[in-house]
Amino acid sequence: MSMDRVAWGSLHTITRAKSGSKPFSKETLKRVLGFAKPHRGKLIAFVLLSVVLAFLAVATPVLAGQVVNAIVAKSAAEEVVRLALLIAAVAVAEAGVGLLSRWFSATIGEGVILDLRTKVFDHVQKMPIAFFTRTRTGALVSRLNNDVIGAQSAFAGTLSGVVSNVVSLILTLVVMLGTSWQVTLLAMILLPVFLIPARRMGSRLADLRREAAEHNATMGTQMTERFSAPGATLVKLFGRPDEESHEFAVRAGRVRDIGVRTAMLQFTFVTALTLVSALALALVYGLGGWFAITGQLAAGDVVVLALLLTRLYAPLTALSNARVEIMSALVSFERVFEILDLKPLIQEKPDAVAIPAGPVSVEFDDVRFSYPAADKVSLASLEDVATLDTRGGEEVLHGISFRVEPGQTVALVGSSGAGKSTIAQLLSRLYDVDSGAVRLGVGTHETDVRDATFESLRATLGMVTQDGHLFHESIASNLRLARPDATTEQMWEAIRQARLEPMIRSLPDGLDTVVGERGYRLSGGERQRLTIARLLIGQPRVVILDEATAALDSTNEAAVQAALGAALEGRTAVVIAHRLSTIRAADLILVVEDGRIVERGTHLDLLAASGRYAELYRTQFAEAAAAVEDAGA
Repeated sequence: MSMDRVAWGSLHTITRAKSGSKPFSKETLKRVLGFAKPHRGKLIAFVLLSVVLAFLAVATPVLAGQVVNAIVAKSAAEEVVRLALLIAAVAVAEAGVGLLSRWFSATIGEGVILDLRTKVFDHVQKMPIAFFTRTRTGALVSRLNNDVIGAQSAFAGTLSGVVSNVVSLILTLVVMLGTSWQVTLLAMILLPVFLIPARRMGSRLADLRREAAEHNATMGTQMTERFSAPGATLVKLFGRPDEESHEFAVRAGRVRDIGVRTAMLQFTFVTALTLVSALALALVYGLGGWFAITGQLAAGDVVVLALLLTRLYAPLTALSNARVEIMSALVSFERVFEILDLKPLIQEKPDAVAIPAGPVSVEFDDVRFSYPAADKVSLASLEDVATLDTRGGEEVLHGISFRVEPGQTVALVGSSGAGKSTIAQLLSRLYDVDSGAVRLGVGTHETDVRDATFESLRATLGMVTQDGHLFHESIASNLRLARPDATTEQMWEAIRQARLEPMIRSLPDGLDTVVGERGYRLSGGERQRLTIARLLIGQPRVVILDEATAALDSTNEAAVQAALGAALEGRTAVVIAHRLSTIRAADLILVVEDGRIVERGTHLDLLAASGRYAELYRTQFAEAAAAVEDAGA
């Protein structure tokens, strides 16, 4: 190994650590070891192979010195050939053990990544909706990528590095001191000259790399937001392409400047360390050569000392930074554990029961609810704030009570922010009530949604929201989200009921057509009807419609309403509607204001009462009449 390679290896090691490392945490270490348990057999084999590699690495210089001594002593040619073959055998063994060691390293490292990622992913899926409404998606994804990989390095890199470097250092020092303690001490004198600039310059390089990473992350966030369909539309509508380009160019220019400084610092660092190494090598050859000429040292021993010099400096440099590497890995683990330590507010009870088969009734019994504060569902680091918002806990629903019999439709109307969508979210158990109960009844058997299994609750309830969200996948994949085992014929039947068959038949790829991010390759009406088809294919017994037609024009609304007719047929329904004309036939209409039900009854009853519902209806009727007059004019 050349001293130039040692310098580059040292540079990589000392710039890989993160700043702000926390003190050593025994609790964190225990949890880390918990992740290591499934891989302990491979870890033991990996450590043993690292020790073997260290022995083989020291063996080659010793054999090379014996070759030189045999040549100087004019030994038999067979002896030189034997030593050469032995060096070749050591090289082959080193290569084989190295490959095997690398396989164990990769297997352990990737295994830890798999365990951590799946555990975090599964845990995040259990988090309440409040968690996702507050968290930056990019920060959450970073925990699954950057921090998990940083944690993995503790097993794959740091562990083997510490073990092999300790063994290599001890063996090297023993051989060098046994060969010539004078030359060894002289080589050690230059060690501080080697380490001090490495630590100082390495710290500067690490800071530059962190700054570059922050700028790259900001550029990544800007690109993610601006390159999405809604973001690109917003930029174009407000005519800001030039400003956006300037902001991006400033950040990219800063990364360029950092790249230039980093390259120059790296070259200066490596040049300085290579020079120091060359001086140390010159001292070894000078003093060792003088000892050899005066007969105090064999010529081959000088070669041994020179070859072992690199194997002395490299492990010493690595071990001097081992603590920083370990702390860096522990910080990554702690950032991952932060996510895992967030307790999901919505959890399935150990003794949860399945909702029985049959028509389902819905009952809200004196329900009161307040949204959880940020410290209950989020982390400051995930929201990119210094301190979490402590507000929360204010009651938004006050004693909500109503009942919907099987097959009936109840409509919720009222002002924006009155609490209608919150009621729908409590029914689907996206949140849990603070007091009271939400029950689903089958015959005489009633089940609190908090006592039901998640699987039976999802099979019983189906929901269509206003935005009609779709994944960037095929039409078939989006439909099978509600029913993974759905056949092609079942999908086409749901599509027919959703009034989408002619449109999808006309597509070149049919059901395999990719709908684009959030379904933006489809029109608003098509996207909404596809979400209705997804609901139909799941065959829920209770349907929740949250402003399903609010964002549509009259033509698309008519098509969606026709599809909703099929969706509601024979099912219990809770409908939140902005347009009152769409819910006149509901069995029960509830007027919600400020988290309370202020009126209830049928459409005609509420009109006759001349209350809030009549006021809302007259206002919408007047607006519709004015729109017709404007269109006629």
